[in-house]
Amino acid sequence: MAALAAASPGADEGLEEDEDELEPGLDEAEAEAEAGSGARPSGGSRGAVLTRRGITLRVLLRDGLLEPARGVLSIYYLGKKFVGDLGADGTITWQETGQVFNSPSAWATHCKRLVNPAKKSGCGWASVRYKGQKLDQYKAAWLRQHQPNAPPADESLASEGEGEDEEVPEEEDEEAAREGRVPVPEPVAAKKPEERSKKQPCKSAAEPAGTEHSAPAKRMESKARAPVRYCSLGSRDSARNPQTLVEVTSFAAINKFQPFNVAISSNVLLLLDFHSHLTRSEVVGYLGGRWDTNTQLLTVLRAFPCRTRLGDAEAAGAVEEEICQSLFLRGLSLVGWYHSHPFGPALPSLHDIDAQMDYQLKLQGSGNGFQPCLALICGPYYHGNPGVESKIAPFWVMPPPEQRPNDYGIPMDVEVAYIQDGFLTNDVLQEMTLLMDFYKGAPDLVKFQELWSQDQTYLDKLKGSLASRTPKDQSFSHVLEQIFSLLKLSG
Repeated sequence: MAALAAASPGADEGLEEDEDELEPGLDEAEAEAEAGSGARPSGGSRGAVLTRRGITLRVLLRDGLLEPARGVLSIYYLGKKFVGDLGADGTITWQETGQVFNSPSAWATHCKRLVNPAKKSGCGWASVRYKGQKLDQYKAAWLRQHQPNAPPADESLASEGEGEDEEVPEEEDEEAAREGRVPVPEPVAAKKPEERSKKQPCKSAAEPAGTEHSAPAKRMESKARAPVRYCSLGSRDSARNPQTLVEVTSFAAINKFQPFNVAISSNVLLLLDFHSHLTRSEVVGYLGGRWDTNTQLLTVLRAFPCRTRLGDAEAAGAVEEEICQSLFLRGLSLVGWYHSHPFGPALPSLHDIDAQMDYQLKLQGSGNGFQPCLALICGPYYHGNPGVESKIAPFWVMPPPEQRPNDYGIPMDVEVAYIQDGFLTNDVLQEMTLLMDFYKGAPDLVKFQELWSQDQTYLDKLKGSLASRTPKDQSFSHVLEQIFSLLKLSG
């Protein structure tokens, strides 16, 4: 939870105080330089102080290398752009929220933690740009101008609290997207089944998640895909199969705390499990719920299945609009998405990892504060599951280390608390009925009367999986039995 401190209103003050502790005598050094009746330090102790610690925005403004103006400062980080105003006193005002920061490092760290809660520092002078150029280039220009006899300054000069452990500066140009730095939408030509519906349905909640990612048109998952460990992936490789499955990593394994808590309603699991059982093709849907910034708790309260088919853009748009209205009417927010691997393990593929990273950034939006986006994968018919219950696996993606920007994101296992609902809502029953109607007569509809194993039919498998997710109140059991009877006749 410590990594989320930067998202709270008072976090920036504490960060700037830490930086001031690393800069003893900074104000005195500036005052001494300014008191020299125009004489600039060209060596000696004052020049040494300014070389290492004292080159601040105030110094660059005072000496005319920078000019205060609106919108002249920017940060690009993992596909997101932040814009700030430079004040005459050397402060930075983030345009999105009006927050004021005393240094580039404070602003950069705050913004980066909104995108990546695990971020420890901002590497401000190498991250913040003034009119498109990195601030450390202006710092180097100041040194060349005022200390011409000094050795050429490299970009690792410490400034505003960025000491010997300064991070490797990121190349944050938008061109980085083409180099694999951030998830790049793949061509529309070959989309994964129902992938159109994976984009965010509500523009008010999040911008569309971008062009759909490619995948083979037919995704039966009949062929076993052996998962690989994340550490074996290395840098991005265009020759690697995007459907390669990757084992998830626990936060404890990398000595980090999970940056948010999650609670999921049993009705959510029941509906998405039912949806995943109906067809041999992948399914997809959205998750609605609430995010409590005080307790850092994400509560998933409702599943919204997408009843769409590959290539049916008109139907996808209508379904997304319907989901958007449902979220609004119920006072819920879009908090994630789910999809299925019908006959494979509930592990993310490289494609899923990139998609999830993209959705995390889109769902983050432009608000002031971290908001998680949860992904769930359901593996209904994978024979590697213990027993008949489907494996439903939550995951979240941590951005790769900045020292290795071309690596894939890290799929993290998310610990979840499951809450058993007291009763089955009419919403869930209606969705189940609509889903049966949608897949009725489809060639990929599961034939529930056929055998799934030696002694169990696909219907037995479905019943066994849903049993652990049914509410405490069994008064709706007769309704479920009617649904099961219809499924048995559907094939």
